[in-house]
Amino acid sequence: MAASTKTGSGARSSNNKKASKAKSTRGKSTGSTLGANGGSLVIVESPAKARTIERILGDGYLIRASRGHVRDLPKGKLGVDLESSFDPSYTVVKDKQDVVRELKDLGSRAPSIYLATDPDREGEAISWHLVKAADWDKGSKPLHRVVFHEITQDAVKAAFEHPRTLDMELVNAQQARRILDRLVGYQISPLLWKKVQRGLSAGRVQSVALRMVVDREKEIRAFVPREYWTIEARLRKTDGPKEKRDEAFTALLHSIKGQKGKLKIENGDRAREIEADLKDAGYAVSQVKTREVKQSPAPPFITSTLQQEAFRKLRFSAKRTMMAAQQLYEGVALGSEGSVGLITYMRTDSTNVTPASVQEARTYIKARFGEEYLPDKPRAFRRKAKGAQEAHEAIRPTSITRTPDQLKAQLSRDQHRLYDLIWRRMLASQMAEARSDSTTVETEAGDTKSRKTYLFRSTGSVLTFPGFRTLYMESVDDGEEEAGKGPPPGLKSGDALSCLGVDPKQHFTQPPPRYTEASLIKSLEEKGIGRPSTYAPIISTIMDRHYVVKEESKLAPTSLGETVCDLLMGYFTDIMDTNFTARMEDELDEVARGERQWVPMLEDFYGPFQKALDVATEDMPRVRVEEATDEVCDKCEKPMVIKMGRFGRFLSCSGFPECRNARPIPSEGNGARDASSESQAPETTDEVCEKCGKPMEIRTGRFGKFIACTDYPTCKTSKPILNKVGVPCPRCGGDLVQRRGRGRGRVFYGCSRYPDCDFLVNQRPLPEPCPECEGLMVQSGRSGARCTTCAWKGDAPAPEEALARS
Repeated sequence: MAASTKTGSGARSSNNKKASKAKSTRGKSTGSTLGANGGSLVIVESPAKARTIERILGDGYLIRASRGHVRDLPKGKLGVDLESSFDPSYTVVKDKQDVVRELKDLGSRAPSIYLATDPDREGEAISWHLVKAADWDKGSKPLHRVVFHEITQDAVKAAFEHPRTLDMELVNAQQARRILDRLVGYQISPLLWKKVQRGLSAGRVQSVALRMVVDREKEIRAFVPREYWTIEARLRKTDGPKEKRDEAFTALLHSIKGQKGKLKIENGDRAREIEADLKDAGYAVSQVKTREVKQSPAPPFITSTLQQEAFRKLRFSAKRTMMAAQQLYEGVALGSEGSVGLITYMRTDSTNVTPASVQEARTYIKARFGEEYLPDKPRAFRRKAKGAQEAHEAIRPTSITRTPDQLKAQLSRDQHRLYDLIWRRMLASQMAEARSDSTTVETEAGDTKSRKTYLFRSTGSVLTFPGFRTLYMESVDDGEEEAGKGPPPGLKSGDALSCLGVDPKQHFTQPPPRYTEASLIKSLEEKGIGRPSTYAPIISTIMDRHYVVKEESKLAPTSLGETVCDLLMGYFTDIMDTNFTARMEDELDEVARGERQWVPMLEDFYGPFQKALDVATEDMPRVRVEEATDEVCDKCEKPMVIKMGRFGRFLSCSGFPECRNARPIPSEGNGARDASSESQAPETTDEVCEKCGKPMEIRTGRFGKFIACTDYPTCKTSKPILNKVGVPCPRCGGDLVQRRGRGRGRVFYGCSRYPDCDFLVNQRPLPEPCPECEGLMVQSGRSGARCTTCAWKGDAPAPEEALARS
């Protein structure tokens, strides 16, 4: 499960890649001026990014796209010399040979070459590989590295006016990561093929993420619920005007006067005993506390918080979020303006914002909302996530004056919704605090029989100034239960109260919740596992490998995932240890900062790993992963079991190989884990109603399952469930689904967003990206595969090759 360094939607390919804000990192200045040499060659990663930069630079520059990495470790062998300081053997990717030849030819005729790849480690590595592949390091041609964190006129021109040399410390950090992933994935994955089944994979970071999901599932299974009770009283003021006496409120039993700590009610007998004491008690307000509460806005997004909030508010997966963000960053055609980059670089772990952007936001706030919504001083957010090392600015609009409403006609639905989220979060981060008056009323209930005085507490708040909440409120993973109605205003100490009723309620403690994509990303970040470029591919990989499935938007391990996790835990304790993985990330950061040499770091890792690999090769048992079902083989009447194949789960006869009966699982889809797991209750989906914007859910009707709006019957939007193949559309990011031509026509695979997107292929799409260009792969024959983007053909990618690099 080794993860791709750069995939939010998938890979760093021709469909993806963008740039960011003008801000040189480290490296020696090469002192060139914008436009000083006509015809200079500028190289970026993607055509979309090239179009946006070409509009900015204009004449005098030739912009070309490398379409991602042009060199990598070879396919089909380790490609790392274990006897010679882990020396990597890089080769030009097969379908990039023509690209390299073209760039080399153009570079030989250009007066100078500008490397304008992304402003992080992988961007630096792509530039370095370009230089090596084209042999530019052997000549005297001026080479300039330019970095920017947003694709705007000012940022790009500033970067070209202040170029630098390649930063080899960043390159070496990326090389070390790539080699680490190759060592782990290329040597553990074949072991799993031999011991469990073909097609499995293991990787340095994804294996730890899988462990976290499996450990949480085991916690849930082992959890023993504990009973407890709460008691609420409905109260109202006894005296005073009638309108005040009619205002009832709820108070929660907190403690017994004279006893320390909160009152614990562990069973129903004790609850009924207290209820009896309270039946004839006298109630009076003992204390009223009112204080002003100020709430500050959340900082602008970093990669992890964007992915979390997009999941909570929009129900976007991390992959879907990064795909839309990449498109917004690279540039979107805005009529006569041409292609315009709308947000800053989306792989970042810094909340810093440039002073110019802050001032632009403050000016907009004052003009639109008024002086009172503007704080006295600009807000500064300089907190960085643990191990922060990627780009150096938060995710924000390149211009706050481009409002979501203005751009709605030019953006796709996903682009618009994500841009709206980013725009609101950035603007709200510079708005005034929200203020509210929080009131806590403590009530004494004295019982003359038991001579006990019970203390009740009721808390409520009144918003006095909305501030930033006018525009944006941050969501949470698990919604808190709504409290009862708070105390009415005007209560004071000594006021007599009438009790309208006492309500004992039984509760049971709850197990920890399963991870969602948002909460898993949050936990990974808190533990220092992975980096901004890896969160989305980590989750995509463990799901694509069928180690984890979604059940009602929660991540649950499959039997296969638990089996793989347990085997790795037994033989590769370091690889599966969260602290060890976090330390490895810290060491890679040290390499990037020039504080550590990368070869000794690899040596420290590989010695213990090689010993563990030798032991596992000898001692790891063979395991069969099958799930029992209630179905019976219609050929030999033996039980059918669920197995995992190259294209996912399927039903197979338990009498295999004597009986080879097999068939697809009819109910599989939308997170179902086995053939008998259907439920009549609605199932949640990631989809949103196109008419009212509310979530869609899966319902069961007379003729089977269908998708309907959760606001039914107010909104009656519904549609059939499409047969998704688990692969995103390479054109727009929608889901590819299986369709059939009219009548009894042949099967083909098209985009679920048809007719807005008419992409289709005739062969079944494969979840693994092309090992050379990372484009869409489709099945070719019984066991072959081919790329729809480049000319690559061959067998299914080796397990490690199909993994995104972490």
